[in-house]
Amino acid sequence: MESKTIRWSKHHLTIGGRSDKNPVQESAENIEAGKQIFGYYCVVCHGRDGQNTGVPFAAGISPPIPSLASADVQSYSDGQLKWVITNGIFPSGMPASKGTLSDDDIWHIVVYLRHLPPVGSLGEPRAYTGNEFDSEPAAEKY
Repeated sequence: MESKTIRWSKHHLTIGGRSDKNPVQESAENIEAGKQIFGYYCVVCHGRDGQNTGVPFAAGISPPIPSLASADVQSYSDGQLKWVITNGIFPSGMPASKGTLSDDDIWHIVVYLRHLPPVGSLGEPRAYTGNEFDSEPAAEKY
């Protein structure tokens, strides 16, 4: 009952942007652009696939980092996802990106979140593989 109440409150009261529409159209190019931006900003906590693959602390913090492919996360509107990325969620550990990412960047991330790859298919974030001296450019890794 408590979890349902909190989930309902987040979806209907505390997370804004519910009716905001994403101006970025879904296309292979925009999904890829969102993936690249996600790889620079979100990957360390959410994994390369958005499903916590290779993130050693994802389940160990409170609250745990959710899989972005989960029904709970995917049930937010595009505007709510943008709001969460922009404003963060205190005290969950989700940081605000306002001032770091542009609105256009965030909308591209939202497009990517709607098209996440299969869990584990992109491997672990480089930060957790021990390959920090890898010669491959970060844009190609993430």
